[in-house]
Amino acid sequence: MIVVDTNIVAYLYLPGEFTAAAEALLEQEPEWAAPVLWRSEFRKILAGYVRRKVLSFEQACSLQAEAESLLEGFEFEVPSRAVLELVRDSDCSAYDCEFVALAKRLDTQLVTLDKKVLKAFPKRAVSPVD
Repeated sequence: MIVVDTNIVAYLYLPGEFTAAAEALLEQEPEWAAPVLWRSEFRKILAGYVRRKVLSFEQACSLQAEAESLLEGFEFEVPSRAVLELVRDSDCSAYDCEFVALAKRLDTQLVTLDKKVLKAFPKRAVSPVD
C-alpha cells in the first residue's frame, strides 16, 4: 500500500503529462490510500474542468465516483496533532502534511509530484517519475 496525493489521482483520471506514470504506478501498486481530504481536492480539480467546459457535469460526477471506488476502504482520518507537527517542522501546507502524516502512520511512502513536499520529506515522499 502507498499513499498518493490528489494530483496523482487526478493524473490517473484526467489526461496530462504524468498520466502514464500514474497508470504505471497503479499497475505496480494497486492499493492506494489517502486522507479523506483528497475527495475535496479532487472535486476542486474537477470543478475547474467543468467550468472550463473540458468536462461535462456528468463526466465529472462519473470520474469522482470512479476515483472514490478506487480508494474505497483506503481513506483515513488523520490526527490533527500529527499534521500540525509536520507543519511546524516544514514549510508545507497543512493540506500537504495530511498526506505525509498518513504515510507516516501507515509506515509507507507518499507518492507525489509536489517538489516542496519531496524536498521537505525525502525519507517519506517519493516521485513517480525520475
